[in-house]
Amino acid sequence: MLNTAIDQDPRALPASNSKSLSLSNNKLLSALPIDDFARLSSSFVSVPFRSKQRVHRQGEAVHHVYFPTGGALSLIKTLSDGQSAEIATIGNEGVIGMHVFFGDVHAPASALVHVANGELCAMSVDEFNAEMARRGPFYNLMMRYCVALTNQIMQTSVCNSLHSVEQRARRWLLLTQERVGMDEFPLTHDLLAEMLGVRRPTVTLIAGNLQRAGLVGFRRGHVTILDRDGLEAACCECYATVKASLSRLLPQRLGSN
Repeated sequence: MLNTAIDQDPRALPASNSKSLSLSNNKLLSALPIDDFARLSSSFVSVPFRSKQRVHRQGEAVHHVYFPTGGALSLIKTLSDGQSAEIATIGNEGVIGMHVFFGDVHAPASALVHVANGELCAMSVDEFNAEMARRGPFYNLMMRYCVALTNQIMQTSVCNSLHSVEQRARRWLLLTQERVGMDEFPLTHDLLAEMLGVRRPTVTLIAGNLQRAGLVGFRRGHVTILDRDGLEAACCECYATVKASLSRLLPQRLGSN
């Protein structure tokens, strides 16, 4: 993994270039009323990102909140002995770093890019908190997403405790495919092992089972979802629960995958 997080030094971000941003590709921002969207557009800067890059690093100060316009990122919690596992998956339906509104200026978990596609729209913590203080449409959307993200983290916790590694892998693949919006995306066995908190040989066995079932195809560094309906049917209830929570709390994203 890369040693430096994107957000480590706020001076590293470019000057405002809002005209080049694809803000509307983030489903939270695109759900704002037109006037609010136009007013806030100048508050963002574009930040390129790449696979395996960390946006926030656990325990470090957070300077910006990020709205992905594509791709998929994971929130990863690391223990003192170095073991880690994913606690949530975030794409263009969400935001990274909104915990700063609740007074925590340090990242409670790392945010790792595992599929780079699009850009990150960065908003400074001060501007984010100032907009939240207005208690307008932006605030309402962020709070609804906060509940949806909390629900995902809780469901992931239950899934990690009670379901098999193969069930958890199916859930992860479905969540990631939904956010990426493509049937084929980059994925190594090492990365999936880190997301699931297991050893690489375990992932190799799971990949073989999924391929033999005709659900997923793996080739070096990439995965292809071959039978999404079959994968969903074979998945535990956790994927459907997370999806239903997001759709219920943020209905404006329906039909916009």
